[in-house]
Amino acid sequence: MAGLARVLVHVRCGGAEGPARFGQSVTGAFCRAHEDAALVHCGLDRGRFLLSDEAFPGSTTALLKRPSFCPAKRLGELPATDPPGELRGQGVAAGVAVLLQASTGRILLTRRASTLHIFPNVWVPPGGHVEPGEELLAVGLRELEEETGLRLQDGTFSWRTLGLWESIYPPMLSQGPPRRHHIVTYLLLLSTESHQRLEGRMRPSESEVSAYAWLEPKVLAAIAATQDGDERLGSVPRALPDTVGITEVSGGSCSAARLPTATLLSTAPARGEDVERVSTGTKFALGLWLESVQGTGGIPAPGAGIKSPE
Repeated sequence: MAGLARVLVHVRCGGAEGPARFGQSVTGAFCRAHEDAALVHCGLDRGRFLLSDEAFPGSTTALLKRPSFCPAKRLGELPATDPPGELRGQGVAAGVAVLLQASTGRILLTRRASTLHIFPNVWVPPGGHVEPGEELLAVGLRELEEETGLRLQDGTFSWRTLGLWESIYPPMLSQGPPRRHHIVTYLLLLSTESHQRLEGRMRPSESEVSAYAWLEPKVLAAIAATQDGDERLGSVPRALPDTVGITEVSGGSCSAARLPTATLLSTAPARGEDVERVSTGTKFALGLWLESVQGTGGIPAPGAGIKSPE
């Protein structure tokens, strides 16, 4: 992240409007208590990221979702877990993450550095906070370049919004009260270049990325199918390899390595310390991506019904 200023989330629902409150579920404002998803209208509006139950100029309709175990669902029931006062007043930050799909059908995921304060060692797409004056696509492109060194040239990709995810850290109340609260907009970027060509230009930032991988659709589908918060251990489907190729980032250099496929299929534990895994929000975004794949009868091609950068 280049700066400290952040764009905050505002909510307009049922005629009322105001800033989203830290630790209170944003998704819950648009759905019933037993539900975890709702269609909303969203977009940048006068220096804020607005979520609304009605369309507004420049808005996009998208699915907003929270995990079934979202800490914000239970905070009101368990007063002892309320976040400290200094956090309650900070609001909910807007973020962007990008699923970059190469022309070969593979998608880029990165493993967050172990030194990061939130979600260390968790696999995610590149992403970060929205800063004042930035458009969502610009945020995604900036974060992609800052984290991986990869710069996409105009005319070499198209894009669209996949969906919105309510992210709270720690992800489980058993790990402590919330310390971070975001609404993350997932964007799908379709590149006209192969993953081999894109990788040739990558220069990942070791302070943010400890490894990266270009994963094939069958592995991504298996990841999306895992259920976080379920204490049952999953297994690797027979159709998948026992390991996948990744690139480790350490000591200023990159080296090829193999990672057990089971690691990517790990789920967020219901209690105790977190584990190396793919984030729940990433699984949500991959699920939406898979729906678009099924809708086109295969891997979506760059430019197929998707916006080009302006």
